Amino acid sequence: MTAKRTFDLMGGLALLLALSPLLAAVALSVALGSATPGRGVLRRRTVAGLEGHPFTMVTFRTRGPLAALPLLLHVVEGRMSLVGPCPLSPSHRECAGEGRRRLSVRPGLTGPWQISGRSDLPWEERELLDLHYVDHHWLGMDLRILARTLPAVRRRRAARFA
Repeated sequence: MTAKRTFDLMGGLALLLALSPLLAAVALSVALGSATPGRGVLRRRTVAGLEGHPFTMVTFRTRGPLAALPLLLHVVEGRMSLVGPCPLSPSHRECAGEGRRRLSVRPGLTGPWQISGRSDLPWEERELLDLHYVDHHWLGMDLRILARTLPAVRRRRAARFA
């Protein structure tokens, strides 16, 4: 087991434990607030994982950063990493050709794309950030990205309500 995988496993387990009451509250809120009974609290989407192996990624059926909480389960099981390239569908153009090297690492809950502007960035810039991460990642970079993720999410959320 690599240092990155050990960090992902220990960090993912710690976050799942610490956030389990929030996970339960969000799941209950989504279930009670659903306009369509029987639709479920989770949204499923097929994404390309390590080496391009597809898996079904689950998120809550809600908007905002709380939707991503179930992704911690994928981190613990080894399909995702705490930090990595943005998850993409297997048919996405960036999973082929030069961009295929992004599949040499696990997709992440957060990454350079998250702390650098996310949806405000042109797609080409997000692609370059992901490929730079793939080529140069190390545990120190992951720690720096994780430290900058929560402030970046808060800034975007505050900007929406201003």
